[in-house]
Amino acid sequence: MNAITRNIPNIITLANLFCGLCAIIFAFQGNLQLASFCIFAGAFFDFFDGLAARLLKVTVDLGKQLDSMADMVTFGVAPGFILFHIMCDSSQEILFRSATVEGFFFPAILALLIPIFSAVRLANFNIDTKQATSFIGLPTPVLAIFVASLPLIDKYQQLSMLSDLRFLIVITVILPLLLVAKIPLFSLKFSKEEGMASNLNIFRITLILASVILLFVFQFAAIPFIVILYLILSIVNNFIK
Repeated sequence: MNAITRNIPNIITLANLFCGLCAIIFAFQGNLQLASFCIFAGAFFDFFDGLAARLLKVTVDLGKQLDSMADMVTFGVAPGFILFHIMCDSSQEILFRSATVEGFFFPAILALLIPIFSAVRLANFNIDTKQATSFIGLPTPVLAIFVASLPLIDKYQQLSMLSDLRFLIVITVILPLLLVAKIPLFSLKFSKEEGMASNLNIFRITLILASVILLFVFQFAAIPFIVILYLILSIVNNFIK
């Protein structure tokens, strides 16, 4: 295998990192919608770097570490900046223009919970051999997609979720805690060893079908409910094991 082919997964991972860096830049400029789309693009690349590695049968430690570093930026720092901007003053064109001492500290501290807990989550994932086919705690891309959906819901569906400070405080505290919670959550990776009629695969198919239907009907507003559905199905699956 030549060097270019061997590094295809790493190139895709770097595309994920590039999307995260762009998301941070757009968040600083106050363009939260473009920042959100960059996070979605990063999630797309994050899915395909692992798929490319499996198809090419490339397993190197560099790729694993690079993936976590890219995820830290795209799914930790970028959504933290988006929430920071929202909780300070999302109507301002530039991030720090209206941030006063009184209005800056409290929302900034809450928004920093996301990158801090994301770092802990990703570090644990790298050293935990039990998360090869499932997750313990909420995956960082899921949290990032949840946060990225909020500006898009506000802009394209005129649901004023971003004006409710209590709602923002709740999600800014609960979502980071879910990253490190000792809750087993299933992945969407289908295994040849499992029958299609297994309980786990039924839950996977249910989540996929429900997600497609909800996205078709409610567009971006469906994303928070899909995340909640994922958590509920995973908890139910844990009880019936």
